[in-house]
Amino acid sequence: MTAAPIAYSTRRAVEESDLAACFQVRKDVFVGEQNVPEDLEYDAYDATAVHVLAVAADGTALGTGRLLHGADAAGKTGGDLTVGSLGRLAVSREARGLGVGAALVRAIEDEARTLSLAAVDLHAQTHALGFYERLGYVAYGPEFPDAGMPHRAMRREIRPRA
Repeated sequence: MTAAPIAYSTRRAVEESDLAACFQVRKDVFVGEQNVPEDLEYDAYDATAVHVLAVAADGTALGTGRLLHGADAAGKTGGDLTVGSLGRLAVSREARGLGVGAALVRAIEDEARTLSLAAVDLHAQTHALGFYERLGYVAYGPEFPDAGMPHRAMRREIRPRA
């Protein structure tokens, strides 16, 4: 017998409490589980990024991600201002396998459409390439290290809302 699927929703994080929840999920996953140094995890882009949050029906934060755009994204996207940069995607250990990560990616893509972006880039940990490929992302360029872990750049073109 399998457990009933957990009800959750995604939203843009605007309130201070939402942003604090985003940062806590990132701390739990990246700093706590993956040993990313805290001074690498948080950066100046957090102030201007669009953050999204997945929350359970009871308000528990399940996951987060962010979208860099404009000049903030240019360094990660080859200077193309029509491309956003998805990053810091993290899902709490308890919520993995429930579709939360995919829902967060789609929420970030929706935010990118709102900003009239044409594509979303990301830097995926190599073990996560398959996850992003299933969501329509295509890897390009060589593998590179980021925070001591192997990554690949990936991109997905997005269509404006009809």
